[in-house]
Amino acid sequence: MINLNHKTFGQGNPIVILHGLFGTLDNWQTLGKQLAENHTVYLVDQRNHGRSPHHDDIDYPSMAEDLLYFLESNWIFKTALIGHSMGGKTAMQFALMHPDMVDKLVVVDIAPKTYPPGHQDIFAALRSLDLRAIDERSEADEQLKEPIPDLSIRQFLLKGLTRTKSGHFRWKMNLESLYRNYDNLLAPPEADAPYEGDALFIRGGKSPYVKDEDFSLISEWFPKARVETIPEAGHWVHADAGEQLVELIRGFVDS
Repeated sequence: MINLNHKTFGQGNPIVILHGLFGTLDNWQTLGKQLAENHTVYLVDQRNHGRSPHHDDIDYPSMAEDLLYFLESNWIFKTALIGHSMGGKTAMQFALMHPDMVDKLVVVDIAPKTYPPGHQDIFAALRSLDLRAIDERSEADEQLKEPIPDLSIRQFLLKGLTRTKSGHFRWKMNLESLYRNYDNLLAPPEADAPYEGDALFIRGGKSPYVKDEDFSLISEWFPKARVETIPEAGHWVHADAGEQLVELIRGFVDS
């Protein structure tokens, strides 16, 4: 277990939000502040991401235990839990391991299944950057243009760069650990029994991550789950359709 970096907004019953692979808590800051109008919202950097500590290992049981330590350290013994993509799998794993601590579970655009590898080009591009030779963020962007032509993806990834005291750039994330343990992040959550609490799965209509044929698997592990689709959203539902996402979350968490 490690001590996770976090930010807190608002007052009221707690909501904890977990970001996805290569991300940080800042990805959810706009949405978190909206939910903080009547909740205490905790945005958390997962291990090997953002300002949280680096570790050689990363898998869903470990990240669920990190979350348990975080909640107990902050005297949170029951919470609404929201996770996107990798964070959604962490949230599922936590709910399956510690169901009594989860009031409502919200999983954004991920299913409890093994995914095929899909980030090899991103890993190759990020690992090929010689950060010691880069003076400006724009230089890194230029080097990533060919392997990662999508500007929004490059901008998202480049948020992970930060300057050292010596003036060079480094990744906030533990890129090498994520690369070595990538198979663990593609794996499904592990459990002996389903989570019997209330659950909401929200998928982007333009995203391939949660297919209609995944509904039976979702129901198997989360029998009270309902699935909602936001038609115009891709995988980054919080960026593509923030208002609709907040509306769905509020309606579910506050019901």
